[in-house]
Amino acid sequence: MSTNKNFFKEQKEQSQVKATIIAKYFDVWSKVIIRTQKKYPQYPQKIAYIDLFAGPGRYEDGSVSTPLKILTNAVNDPDLCDRLVSIFNDGDPDNSKALESTISEIEDISKLKHNPVIWNQIVGEEIANRFEKINLIPTFFFVDPWGYKGLSLRLVNSVIKDWGCDSIFFFNYNRISMGLTNPKVKSHMSALFGNERSDILRERIKDKSPLEKELLIIEELCSALKEYGAEYVLPFRFKDARGTRTSHHLIFVCKDFKGYELMKEIMAKESSNHEDGVPSFEYDPADLLPKQTLLFKLSRPLHDLKTNLMISFKGQNLSMKDIYMQHNVDTPYIAKNYKQVLWELYDNKEISVNRSPKKPNTFADDIIVKFP
Repeated sequence: MSTNKNFFKEQKEQSQVKATIIAKYFDVWSKVIIRTQKKYPQYPQKIAYIDLFAGPGRYEDGSVSTPLKILTNAVNDPDLCDRLVSIFNDGDPDNSKALESTISEIEDISKLKHNPVIWNQIVGEEIANRFEKINLIPTFFFVDPWGYKGLSLRLVNSVIKDWGCDSIFFFNYNRISMGLTNPKVKSHMSALFGNERSDILRERIKDKSPLEKELLIIEELCSALKEYGAEYVLPFRFKDARGTRTSHHLIFVCKDFKGYELMKEIMAKESSNHEDGVPSFEYDPADLLPKQTLLFKLSRPLHDLKTNLMISFKGQNLSMKDIYMQHNVDTPYIAKNYKQVLWELYDNKEISVNRSPKKPNTFADDIIVKFP
């Protein structure tokens, strides 16, 4: 617990990036959900933000953490003031009390129709069981444990099972990597990967290089989440201050392509490196490019995309939007990468189109591409 308390002494760059990603996504996610709700007034006009490891709200240096970012933005948005239901939990009673006090000091916090709820509970099967038994309103669910206790496939799926519910969680790679080979925490690893998968993974990572080991662990986690009910999974890697080792990941989980697309654009902008305009999906304080990909061919150069599209869609006629939606999942590519590549293929006369793009390096969503 003392280590956990020390975490809140000073906000590091990695924590700032993490909070920025979460706050930006909550902002765009909430707008999408609220627009949809307004079309169907017969349904509950509420959305929720749940943070199960919320901390005290501020770092000792005065920097605000994620809960305060979310609430401070909410009080300035009339729609959120009327709709937002927020639940903040921390197993440390000192953190819970500090958070409650800090929230009460937010200017205009009384504008919120629903007062923020503060829990002081240890995260485990009880909370997952509670969420499983109810139909949740659209919820953005953040799980940021110090280590791995309380984090499970069941917990994540207990929230994303319902419409409009997305989740993002902190994956402490170093702790979990060590935990896989520690028989004392086998039950925690099983909760995170599944019994059979964790046993297989334990064998597969033996004698692997650090990078190979990381690749296997992250891919198995993403596969487990998908098998458990998630449609889309997107990891974002953080490296240590020297840029030599991975410290942790943020793992985004959702069941709708729109959410995946929105988060992918946000994570792309927060990436510290880009190669040929392709985001690395990592934050490296030392600004070092990775020597090898992390997950699903991340950080491949843009020219590889050209070759892949020509092979994948050989002989087909599709719109730019269809090409993008069919191809981009589990790759590092974002919409502008496809537009640039399709323009270059068109300019080199390697593909034909039903109408010409208006400007160089642009490509309208509805332009039909004919692949040879």
